[in-house]
Order: sequence, then structure tokens, then C-alpha cells
Amino acid sequence: MTRELAFSADDFAKALEGQNYNYEKGQIVTGKVCEHDTQGVYVDIAGKCPGFLPLKEIVPKPSGDLAEALPLGLERDYAIVKGANADGQVTLSIRQLELDRIWENMAECQASGATINAQVTGTNRGGVVVDAESIRGFIPRSHLLRSDNMEALMGQTLTVTVLEVNPEKQKLVLSHRLAERANCMSNLEEGGLFTGTVVSIKPYGAFVDLGGVTGLLHARQISQKRPNDVEEVLTVGQEIKVIIGEIDEWEKKISLVTKTLETYPGEILEKFEAVMEAAEERWAAAKEAKGETVNKPEAVVMKD
Repeated sequence: MTRELAFSADDFAKALEGQNYNYEKGQIVTGKVCEHDTQGVYVDIAGKCPGFLPLKEIVPKPSGDLAEALPLGLERDYAIVKGANADGQVTLSIRQLELDRIWENMAECQASGATINAQVTGTNRGGVVVDAESIRGFIPRSHLLRSDNMEALMGQTLTVTVLEVNPEKQKLVLSHRLAERANCMSNLEEGGLFTGTVVSIKPYGAFVDLGGVTGLLHARQISQKRPNDVEEVLTVGQEIKVIIGEIDEWEKKISLVTKTLETYPGEILEKFEAVMEAAEERWAAAKEAKGETVNKPEAVVMKD
């Protein structure tokens, strides 16, 4: 005859104590929704008692019935954002899981050089504060494409690259300038004719802005007859049509040429405006002379 052993409430409590329920903040647990409340949701995580998921930790925020957004029996992962209280109950979060995913994505974007969108939400003397996929980020003034009127950027969505990611310190540093530069670089091609603006003149040549990236028009590439002084030919702020001679992706350098547009040595030095006005035709003729196909008979104007 088999004898049944009694299993008292004390025995059950001792059995529970023997289990490992050392849930701590930062852990990821799997649980099933077991009860709804006006303040949130109770989740069975196989602990001493159900974990609690407050409304503020639910994303996306339920627009209607909470039971519809998180139905009974739904099993999924949760992050523990607060350790066990006196009753052994931990506080759970879906929002933290989403934030962790976003931080991981930011790190991947930094490694790959991929761009993201960020909306400007505030400004200070050092730059602008942005919302980047629900994370607070910062774009330093030096990494803005234009920093003369930062207030005008309020509410705007900027395309940015990731400079620094530090989830522990909640630090996300971004760059609008580098993103625009990368975008502009992708639109440039060697041998193409582009319209730019002279932004700086040095003894050895002129730097030309092509709408986000700057190329060097060396003195020897201005004309077939080298000018004695670059400033005798070009001025800062002057619009100029240039041919991309070479793009050095590794060094991020662009070499420009205008002497190819001449019909004789020194023509640009003598008739700069006339050469610029006929630049498209001269460029097309030069390509045809080399047996190259001319797909764009008009200069491409790079815009900010």
C-alpha cells in the first residue's frame, strides 16, 4: 500500500525559497501577460510573484484598449528596470529593450558610416540638441553645415552620421557636415563638369566649394599658361565651372581643372567670363575629342 506524503503550505514556501529568483536590474526575462491593471500589466516571469510593467514602460504607447495591445497569454521579452521590492516583485520595461536596440543600431551606424535622421529640438552655444530615433543626441557647432543661425534649424530634420556612441553615459554625438559631405561626394564623378564657388585663395591655388565638399583648383590647373598670381584670375565668392580631375576617396581630396576648357593657352587669363559662359560646350567638345560619351551637356550645380 502506497502512503501519500502531506505537502503543507510551509513545505511549499520552503520549496520556493530553494529556487533561484535573483532577478536584477538590467536582466532580460521572458514572461506571459497574466493580468491587466489601470496602471499597467502584470507579467508571469516564473518568479515569486508576477513582474509589473508600468504604462510608461510600454512602447509603442497603447492608443486604445491595453488588453488589445498586450493580450493575456502574450509571451515576449522584457527588461528589468527595477529590482525586486519587499514582495519580490520586479519592474519590467519594453521601452528599455527598444532603447537598447536603438543604441546598438547607433553603434552599427558609427562602424559602417551609415546615416540616420535627427530632428533638432534645442540649441545652445555649442551646437544643437536633436532627437535621433528617440535618443537625445548632440551636433557640435563645428559639425553643422551652417552654424550662423542655429535657431532657424529648430524643428528641422537633418541627415547625420554618428561620431560617438556611449550608452552608459547616454552620450550620442552626431555630424551633419560629414553626412552632407558624404552625400555630395557620392554625386561627384571624375571628368564631370560642376559649378562651384571660390571660398579661399592661396599662392598655390584656389579652394572651390561644390555644395558641401571643397576641391582644390591648383594654379597649374587653372590655365595652360600658368598665372603669375592666382588672385589676378579668381576672387573669393566668385562662381566658377570646374572639371573634376581626380577624387581621392582615401584622403578625401578632390582635384579640379579648368585649363581643359581653353581653346588656347592663357585664354582663361584673358577671357575668364567668356570661357565660363561656354563651359558646357567646351567640356562636351573635350570629351568627344577623347572619344568619351557625353551624357550631361550641362554643368551640374551642387546645392547645399
